Amino acid sequence: MKTAVFLPNWVGDAVMATAALASIRSRWPEGEVVGVLRPYVGDVLEGTGLVDRVIEWDPGGSSRASSGWGLARRLRAERFDVAVLFPNSLRSAFMAWLSGAGRRIGFARDGRGLLLTDPVPPRSRKTPHPVLDDYLRLVETLGCESTDRRMHLSVSTSDESAWRAFRARRGDVLGQRPYVCFNPGGAFGSAKHWPSQLFGDLARRIVTATELAVVVVCGPSERQEARQIATAADDPRVVSLAEEPLSLGLTKAVVRHATALVTTDSGPRHFAAPFDVPVVTLFGPTHIAWSETYYDRAVHVQLDVECGPCQQRTCPLGHHRCMSDLAPERVFGELTTLLNRTEAA
Repeated sequence: MKTAVFLPNWVGDAVMATAALASIRSRWPEGEVVGVLRPYVGDVLEGTGLVDRVIEWDPGGSSRASSGWGLARRLRAERFDVAVLFPNSLRSAFMAWLSGAGRRIGFARDGRGLLLTDPVPPRSRKTPHPVLDDYLRLVETLGCESTDRRMHLSVSTSDESAWRAFRARRGDVLGQRPYVCFNPGGAFGSAKHWPSQLFGDLARRIVTATELAVVVVCGPSERQEARQIATAADDPRVVSLAEEPLSLGLTKAVVRHATALVTTDSGPRHFAAPFDVPVVTLFGPTHIAWSETYYDRAVHVQLDVECGPCQQRTCPLGHHRCMSDLAPERVFGELTTLLNRTEAA
């Protein structure tokens, strides 16, 4: 069995898809699984063994082999038995059809059912439900029946080394000191962001009231936000990776060794569960049910506002109360309770 798996375009969704990938691997341990994915998603799967190799799909890139007809010819030469489509886009279904895969499995949305040999009836978008369960439903069509929702990640040797080198350079603050990881980013849009000043206030509370340090991770476009958090905290025990060479792999290494993660509802929040790290997630405009992963060491914090959750990338009313009114005191209390519960378990 040779399977092409079209991976989601978002980092968090790609992590949630690993439960379904593990089910495919378990069903056909000797089969070949090829991930078709955006270049930035590749780091998510590195070291997991869930795919044998990857083919990059970069519609906006300069390489003809990774987009358009060049990619279609490349996929067709693979002679796939099956293509599983986690994205719901018409473009992914068209590319799978061009690949010539004998079976093409995906949700029958947006008029793409004719491009699929095995169209799966989708659940209503009007009712929030876990995307992770949707992915498992897709692979059930292949006979991969599984109720195992565990997600899977790994950290490469080079990324572990990069994190150890950073800790060594900041030995005055970190060394072997336990720490809480902050992930303040959110590619979805500004509505998911918690103000940097509030993150800084929370960091100061943590380092003052506990023996923990705080490490702020970030993506390339979030460096300034990470700097602002460290500045707002105004304590040397709060450090950021803003000046480091950044990668998803480095972020995975930081989360893996953290005592806990405090995060917005963005991709790296899903790094906590595979590494069994307690996590507090701050939800604003997004409905918790969409990204539920059933992880028992997770706490979801969301204010009850009359206008939410609105699922908008920017606040349509301009006040952003769902995040700006979320007090650091409450988040600190939730984190403390979670850590105490974890320690007692």
